[in-house]
Amino acid sequence: MLASLHQDISPIDSSIKASHILVVLPKSEKLSKKSHFFAEETLAKLLLRRDLELAALAETPVSADLQQGELCAWVMIDTNQSIFEQQSAMRKAIKLLLSENPAEIHIEVNGSVQQKGNFAELAVYTAWLNGAILPVRKNKPAPKSLSKIFLYGYKATDNFVIQRATAEGNLLVRGLTVLPANELTPKAYRQQIKKLADNEGWKYQEYDFNKLKQMGAGAFVAVAQGSETEDAAIVHLQHYGKQKNKNKHIAVIGKGICFDTGGHNLKPARYMQGMHKDMNGSAVALGVLLAATRAEIPVNIDCWLAIAQNHISPRAYKQNDIVSALNGLSIEIVHTDAEGRMVLADTLTLAGKLKPALMIDFATLTGSMETALGSRYSGIFSNRDDLIMQAIAAGRSSGERVCAFPMDVDYEESLESAIADIKQCEIGGEFDHILAACFLRRFVDDIPWLHMDLSASSHKGGLGAVDSEITGFGVGWGIEFLRSIQESD
Repeated sequence: MLASLHQDISPIDSSIKASHILVVLPKSEKLSKKSHFFAEETLAKLLLRRDLELAALAETPVSADLQQGELCAWVMIDTNQSIFEQQSAMRKAIKLLLSENPAEIHIEVNGSVQQKGNFAELAVYTAWLNGAILPVRKNKPAPKSLSKIFLYGYKATDNFVIQRATAEGNLLVRGLTVLPANELTPKAYRQQIKKLADNEGWKYQEYDFNKLKQMGAGAFVAVAQGSETEDAAIVHLQHYGKQKNKNKHIAVIGKGICFDTGGHNLKPARYMQGMHKDMNGSAVALGVLLAATRAEIPVNIDCWLAIAQNHISPRAYKQNDIVSALNGLSIEIVHTDAEGRMVLADTLTLAGKLKPALMIDFATLTGSMETALGSRYSGIFSNRDDLIMQAIAAGRSSGERVCAFPMDVDYEESLESAIADIKQCEIGGEFDHILAACFLRRFVDDIPWLHMDLSASSHKGGLGAVDSEITGFGVGWGIEFLRSIQESD
């Protein structure tokens, strides 16, 4: 649950009882004699004592205890910096307060009317993202979530509906991704999704293991057959926004491998650690759907979630197997740890049968993408140049940055097979992120398509506005991207 929000156009009054206070200022080289803000004298003394310039607050927020015992933090936002940098500064400031797990925080925004609006959106969004506590399983009381936010100096007419919806979608992603694999099994995951669908009014449909086997979805079944419970499925959710053209829809697809052992090509311990998070792509797709629904973005969305596990067993698929995908392509298996592209292949084919205007898939797909980018950016591919440009712009606007990679046809030479229509991958993974995208492209026909390889799904110390290691990356980008293409129609 997100904290409730209370807004007041006036600045903080000294008579207000507040234990944790954040003061947000526009970047300046010195204190203004005309404009005043809460506890400015204390800040001036603090900067003098620490021998800090005022402008340093844009990089390093500071805090101090006030006379009545309140904890107050000050931060400057430099609007000439990127949204990502502004988010990072705000996250650091709010962390100074949230580290004490307060029940409520009071935020004062200062500057021009436009600056106050921008700062308010940034501060409220960051507080919502980091004020909620992610699931833990310790035998001691968990810290309580932030329950109230008081905003002073600005009042939004829309009550920050986009920021709230995006925060809700992001928290759904992080809350699911953090769950251990013995709790979030494919069966349990499907049950949670069904409850969410009922609550949000989404149409829910499942293609279970046996159904997919009958349909000839051999790529998905090859991976899923290694699990004894056979509880894998492709889940299809439908949301109809308030859009004039009811026949136009966007497909959002996610990889949902609840645990990835690597299969017969078993991962070593250091690389198997954390593989309960390999379902993150499906959680991002689900989070985008939730945020778009809550924000009432006028777009029709079909959400497809490829939910399975990649286990080792006598029935698990093997190197040199040849399987037939749903679209009829025969696939030579080269490495059983390249399972994500297998489950996505048949899911993309299913999604494409409904002829969407656009398909977007999210997946923690390749280690080589993180090698290429680290964990601060995610990589994108597309079969349309204009989509690449829109995706990069959405990354800048949302603070969830993306980098485009090539997918030229000659890369597909590496996927040529002597005995099947296509090889799953190469045995060496130096540029596997590119080959994975080339492989997936064979299952989208000529439908406009974007593929995001989520190298930024996890980042130590937090990323942008998010303070937790699991970032929920993709929801903020997805909502910004959907809004941009909806406005351009």
